[in-house]
Amino acid sequence: MITIIRLRGKVGTDHDVEETFSRLNLRRKFSCTVIKDVPEMTGMLKKIENFVSYGKITKETLIELIKKRGRAIKGKLDAEKIAGEIEKGKTLEESGLIPVFHLHPPIKGFKSIKLHYPRGDLGKQEKINELVRRML
Repeated sequence: MITIIRLRGKVGTDHDVEETFSRLNLRRKFSCTVIKDVPEMTGMLKKIENFVSYGKITKETLIELIKKRGRAIKGKLDAEKIAGEIEKGKTLEESGLIPVFHLHPPIKGFKSIKLHYPRGDLGKQEKINELVRRML
């Protein structure tokens, strides 16, 4: 599973980039979503790479994200059950969640939202789990 966090806003973005954000349900700054790790998504990630931070999420971080920021479509929220369903291949909507998580700005701030990893926070990150935890 790959988590994507939008770090930059709408001002000055191309129409194609905004369309990609809309398809991924990342319409606002500091919104986050979880997608399957499939080859079809790599083109979308390359297009928005200068505006987001993304990487592989662990199950523990996913459970914590669902508990603190998840919103159920109907009924109650069981984070461990939903995380198991997502790891098996279901989407967030099929698991009963609203497909976007709204996060806070990170505690202790960003390195830079103008530079790519490792000097900044944009692009593919190996430490995405730490960034998600700081933004909960």
